[in-house]
Amino acid sequence: MAQVLAVTDAITSLAEAEAQFGLSYNHDSAFFPEWLEDLSPLTSAEQQRLDLIKQRYLYHRQCEHLSEGAVNFLVIAPLLELAGFYDPHFHLRSEASIRLEIADENDKIYQGRIDSLILQEHLWIVLVESKRTSFNVEVALPQALAYMAANPIPNQATFGFVSNGAYSIFVKLDQHQYSFSDDFSLNRRQNELYSVLQILHRLKKCNQTM
Repeated sequence: MAQVLAVTDAITSLAEAEAQFGLSYNHDSAFFPEWLEDLSPLTSAEQQRLDLIKQRYLYHRQCEHLSEGAVNFLVIAPLLELAGFYDPHFHLRSEASIRLEIADENDKIYQGRIDSLILQEHLWIVLVESKRTSFNVEVALPQALAYMAANPIPNQATFGFVSNGAYSIFVKLDQHQYSFSDDFSLNRRQNELYSVLQILHRLKKCNQTM
């Protein structure tokens, strides 16, 4: 019988994700232009809402380490609402269980969970791995890549959004190659949620043209 392992236990580094799924990092800046180019300006209403999200997050963080649920409530949910991912034709599956089957010499099956998964048809648009704010956001990157690689879309790129509330980063996977955006932090003076929302708008537009 195949051994069942949690993906968060079995794939804990980018090297392990690369080995299991045959992935390689693409260093060419032209590979992932979606987080840099053709970003639409935000409206004043969007900027005001993002400023409020950041203000609330920083206020509540002063009290204690925020749980995963609190991060989702304060940052992730309102951000995705602003980006329009709760509207048609997108679908939200919360706490989705993904079973990863990897054929190897040890006959292992990796099993994991996606905190929030947004789909249009069969294309993965946003993958949110919300960790406790005490976690480094990079801890979730190997699992995000594993989930995306296990559900490829032929001849189409897939994108991931990984965040712990304080830090956010985007992932692109295309033809077994992947790359990351810069990280965006709520700890910097400028509200970098502006950039995050612009990129989410850009990825939504990309999906609509596919």
